Amino acid sequence: MGWGCPRLRTTGGEMGMVIRGSFMRQLVWIMVVGMMSSMCQAQTTRVYFGTYTSGESKGIYRSELDLLTGKLAPIELAAETTNPSFLAIHPNHKFLYAVSEIADFEGKKVGAVASFGIQPDGNLKLINRQPSGGAGPCHLVVDATGKAVLVANYGGGSVASLPIAEDGSLKPAVSVIQHTGSSVNAARQQAPHAHSINLDRANRFAFAADLGLDQILIYKFDPATGKLTPNEPAFAPVAPGSGPRHFAFAPSGKAAFVINELANTITSFKYDATMGMLTPRQVVSTLPKDYTETSYTAEVVVHPSGKFVYGSNRGHDSIAVFVIDKDGELSLVDISKMEGKTPRNFNVDPSGQYLLAEGQASNTVHVFRIDATTGRLQLVGEPLKVPSPVCAKFLVVP
Repeated sequence: MGWGCPRLRTTGGEMGMVIRGSFMRQLVWIMVVGMMSSMCQAQTTRVYFGTYTSGESKGIYRSELDLLTGKLAPIELAAETTNPSFLAIHPNHKFLYAVSEIADFEGKKVGAVASFGIQPDGNLKLINRQPSGGAGPCHLVVDATGKAVLVANYGGGSVASLPIAEDGSLKPAVSVIQHTGSSVNAARQQAPHAHSINLDRANRFAFAADLGLDQILIYKFDPATGKLTPNEPAFAPVAPGSGPRHFAFAPSGKAAFVINELANTITSFKYDATMGMLTPRQVVSTLPKDYTETSYTAEVVVHPSGKFVYGSNRGHDSIAVFVIDKDGELSLVDISKMEGKTPRNFNVDPSGQYLLAEGQASNTVHVFRIDATTGRLQLVGEPLKVPSPVCAKFLVVP
């Protein structure tokens, strides 16, 4: 992706030669137009939006991102479901998984994970649900083999692993690990709050950012069974009161970054893939130096090129842009304000051209074009109306 589609003109069209007149030339023209049309069709990528359904939203929505213009198509409801606040797509692109912070399961109100089959038209068909192993699931990931879903439960302060069957359905959890402890912020860190879970590039270790503990807990992951077991070292610390939230690896697999909700910072780590060990090496602010009002960070994303890191600020309502040096350290490039409110989540499309930021409080999704040289962001077009958007996931349709 990244190449453009030429503008074809059917009268006196110019593509190195003028095609008109004979039947053969008309046939050639039709073939060329058809070929270019197919190429242009490949210039879109599907986007699924997770939402909160306490307001106007009914569940998971879908749209199409035009990679030539950055325009998003009007949304369509892909599946009606309760509070699908975070999504993950299976590596075979046939299934989508969503957390549900509170769901009805066998007569009980529990945190759950739902499995959906992705239909040819982009709609989602519910396959089944399973309990998430704790209250308030808020983040999940599918492992690289497509055999397990790992989920973080914010309210319950736990993580769990649910095996995936051949038909995409979820089996009951094979691992549920309860975190314990607290940290220095009496209002937010009186108990564990697992806020995200991620896997390394080798699919060997899982990393759970726990806002309540100021730790990134580390687990060995067995893709054959889907089980999680504590690693040694068992965690990597961040500064007391930081509140680690979301976590991301650089494409090289040698560096990792956690965004800290309470401190409005990003901590960068050196990663030892042999031992599953994170070594902190830098902390940078995501806010302007003169900003004194209340704000909380939310999402961190590494650009597919490995050149840039982005972090969102809720309150300041902006995206901080950093460049990564050869040692994995960050330098601030810019802090881009967005017109929407509360960018709880954002994501970069697989081609690396656009960043989509969801304004949870403004019911909008904003598209930014990414400068491939500097990483800077430029707003593109008008925002897309989406009710209470809180997650965006891309699916590249062949």
